Amino acid sequence: MAKYIDPNKLDLEDNVVAINRITKVVKGGRRLRFAALAVVGDKNGHVGFGTGKAQEVPEAIRKAVEAAKKNLIEVPIVGTTIPHEIVGVYGGGKIMLKPAEEGSGVAAGGAVRSVMELAGINDVTSKRLGSDTKINVIRATFEGLKGLKNANEVSELRGVSVDHLAE
Repeated sequence: MAKYIDPNKLDLEDNVVAINRITKVVKGGRRLRFAALAVVGDKNGHVGFGTGKAQEVPEAIRKAVEAAKKNLIEVPIVGTTIPHEIVGVYGGGKIMLKPAEEGSGVAAGGAVRSVMELAGINDVTSKRLGSDTKINVIRATFEGLKGLKNANEVSELRGVSVDHLAE
């Protein structure tokens, strides 16, 4: 279980990734609702996502941002990129994330780009391999980011020194 990150202690920015119009057909006609998908982050290794549904767009966005603040994770960052290559999988969504040299920028599509920028990762290459549904892409990205480990974590896991890993 990941440790809880208090959103009140962080200077969070939010970004609305998608707004979907949902129509439910009932006896009297059509009922309209909106679903929003939002990402929040402090551009310093903390990022979260959430969804919200409501009859009005602003209310759906507010709910999505609140849900995202409750769903924060910490991302290990090495310089301006991620520590190693990883493939995140969620349902039909697959995303491959690769570290990139400093200055190369975020080579990623819309949904992944907003997650990377709000996490504070400035140099990364990504490839979506599977579902292109934005929610599945973001969930797969988060699965990948959760699986990242820095050198200290790996050395503890293996019971060797960090210097030994570099050899």
